Amino acid sequence: MPNFIKKQWYGYFIVAMFVFSTMLVAVSMFYNWRIGLISAFLLVALAFFFWYTKKRYNQDLEEYVSTLSYRVQKAGEEAVLNLPVGMLLYNEDLKIQWVNPFVNRMFEGDLMGKEIHEVHEKLSKLIEDDIDEEIIRINEFFYHAMRQKDERLFYFIDVTEIEETREMFVNTQTVVAHLLLDNYDEVTQGLEEQVRSQLMSKVTQSINQWAHEHQIFLRRTSSDRFVAIMNYKVLKTLENNKFDLLDHIREISGKERVPLTISLGIGMGDTSLRDLGNLAQQSLDLALGRGGDQVAIKQKNGKFRFYGGKSNAVEKRTRVRARVISHALRDFVLDSDQVMVMGHKNPDMDAVGAAIGVLKIADVNEREGYVVLDPSDVNHDVGRLMEEVEVHDHLWSQFITPQEALEVVSEKTLLVIVDTHKPSMVIEEKLLDKVDRIVVLDHHRRGEEFIDDPVLVYMEPYASSTAELVTELLEYQPRQLKLDRLEATALLAGIVVDTKSFANRTGARTFDAASYLRTNGADTTLVQNLLKEDLDSYVKRAQLVEQTEYYRQGYAIARAEEDEVFSQVTIAQAADTLLTMKGVEASFVISRRHDGRVSISARSLGKVNVQLIMEQLEGGGHLTNAATQLENVTIEEAKEKLYSVIDEVIEGGT
Repeated sequence: MPNFIKKQWYGYFIVAMFVFSTMLVAVSMFYNWRIGLISAFLLVALAFFFWYTKKRYNQDLEEYVSTLSYRVQKAGEEAVLNLPVGMLLYNEDLKIQWVNPFVNRMFEGDLMGKEIHEVHEKLSKLIEDDIDEEIIRINEFFYHAMRQKDERLFYFIDVTEIEETREMFVNTQTVVAHLLLDNYDEVTQGLEEQVRSQLMSKVTQSINQWAHEHQIFLRRTSSDRFVAIMNYKVLKTLENNKFDLLDHIREISGKERVPLTISLGIGMGDTSLRDLGNLAQQSLDLALGRGGDQVAIKQKNGKFRFYGGKSNAVEKRTRVRARVISHALRDFVLDSDQVMVMGHKNPDMDAVGAAIGVLKIADVNEREGYVVLDPSDVNHDVGRLMEEVEVHDHLWSQFITPQEALEVVSEKTLLVIVDTHKPSMVIEEKLLDKVDRIVVLDHHRRGEEFIDDPVLVYMEPYASSTAELVTELLEYQPRQLKLDRLEATALLAGIVVDTKSFANRTGARTFDAASYLRTNGADTTLVQNLLKEDLDSYVKRAQLVEQTEYYRQGYAIARAEEDEVFSQVTIAQAADTLLTMKGVEASFVISRRHDGRVSISARSLGKVNVQLIMEQLEGGGHLTNAATQLENVTIEEAKEKLYSVIDEVIEGGT
C-alpha cells in the first residue's frame, strides 16, 4: 500500500483523537486546572502533529501522481516505439506524416514524406475502396492492416505465423480424383490383342509416371478407371501445369491413330473422404457430359473449374443408350396426362424441330402434347417454319404461349427441355417450378448451371444437334409411327442448321438420322426455302464482317458500333462467315442485341476451344461453337474482356 494512503488513515485517527482530547481538556479544566493545563499542552502538541502529517500526506500524494503520470507517458512512448504493432499516419494528400520504428522495419526504409501508393499499392486501394481491414503481404511476411478512417491512421499486426498455419492446413487437405479412359471399349473393340495390349501399356505407364512424379497415390479399379488421392498442394501444381497428362495421353493415342483420351473428376474441400469421393464422381460425370478429354474440379461450395477439352467428343458406335432412353421416355410419357416441350429463348431451327419430334413421341403414345413458344421471340427462319405450321391444323393447335402453358400445366405434366440444360436459358423459367418431372434432351457440352433434379437426362455432346438425338429416340419407340412431311422436314432442318449443311460436327449417325427422316418424307426443297436468307440480313451480316480486326494469330474479332443493334442470328452468321476467311482459326463477333444485352458469338475450326473462352464470360456451348450474353457493359468493355480471356487462354495453355 502506498505511504500516502497509510497516512490518510493516520489523519482520520488523529482527527478523532483531537476531538476526544478537546472534550477531556474541557472536563479536566472544570474539575482541576493543573490537569487541564497539561491536557491543553498535549492537545496543542497533537494539533501540531496533525498539521505536520497532513503536509507530508499532500507532498506524498503530489509525488505519487507526478511519478504515475511520468510512468504512464513513458509506457505509452515505449508502446508506440517498441511494441510489435505498426502505426502509420498520413495526411489528406495521402502522404506519410509519421511512422513508428516497426513500420520502418516492415518496409526496410524511411517512409517519411512518401505517398501511400509508392509504399504499397494495396494500402492505397484500401483507402480508395473504403475498406477497413485486409491481410496484405510485405516482403515475406503477412500483416493484418487495419485503417482508422477518421484519424487517417493504419495499424499493422504481424500474422505471418497464422497465415502460414492456414496455408499449411489448406495445402495438406485431401483431394480425391477419378480417372477414366474415354470410349475405351469403343476404340479398342476392333483392335488386335497385341495392338490393344501395347496401347494400354503405354497409356498405363504414362499415367503411373505422372502419379509418381507428383507423389500421387494411384490405384487401378478396372480396365479403364483409376482412383487417385493427393493433397491440395499437388493439385495446385497440376493446375499450374494445366493437367499436361491430358496432352500426353492424346499424344500417345494419336501416334497409334486411336482416338483415346482421358477425363478426370476431382473433389476437394475440408469434408469427409466419402463426400470427396461423391464430389469427384459428380465432377467426372460433368467432364464426360462436356465431351471428355478434360478435367472438372468440384469444390465443396458447388463451384467448378475446368481444364482441357481441346478435342471434339468422339462419336459412340453403339445405339444401346438411345434405345434405353427412348423406352424410359415412353414410360414417363405414359405416366403423364400431358407433355410440354420447351426450348431456349429465341429458339433456332434445332430447338423447334426437336420439340416437334418430342410432340410426335407424345402423339404415338396417345398423350396430349404442347410446344411452348413465344411468337414475339423467333428469328426469320423459325418464322417461316411457323408459317408452314399454321396451315397444318393439328400441329398448329399444339403450339401455346408461355402464359397459356402456365395456365394449363398440371401436377402430372411431363416437361421436356430441348436444346438447352440451363434454367436461365429456357423460354419460361416459371414452368420449371410448377412441374415435378423434367426431362432434358440436349447436345451441348454440359455447363456448371444445370436444371435441378431432372428425372431423365439425355445429353450427348458428340451429336450434331438435338434434332438428331430426338430422331433416334423416334426410331426406337415401340409403336409404329409415321412422320408426316412437315414434322420430318422440321427435324431435318434442325440437323442442317447445326451442321452447316453437314459440313461441321457430322458423324455417321448424323447421316443415319437424316436418311431416316428422308425416308419418312422430309422435303429437302422445303428445308432450303425455310433457310433462305433475305437481302437485308445479308447486308447486315456484311456490315459486321466489314468491322473485323485480327488479334494475336488466327483470331478474327468483329464488333458493331455502340448504337448498332443486330439479331442473334445475324451475329452468329457473321461469326460463321469470318471462320471461312483465310488464316482464321477462331472468330468472334460482338454486338448489342434487341434486348439490350451485348452478345458475343464464337466459332473455331477445332484448334481453339471457344467453349472455354465463352465460359469464362458466363457463357457456354461447344468446342467449336459457343456464345455468351453480357449485361450492363459497353461494346468496348465487352471487347476488352474478350481480349483478356483470350490472352489468359493462350498464355495459360488451356
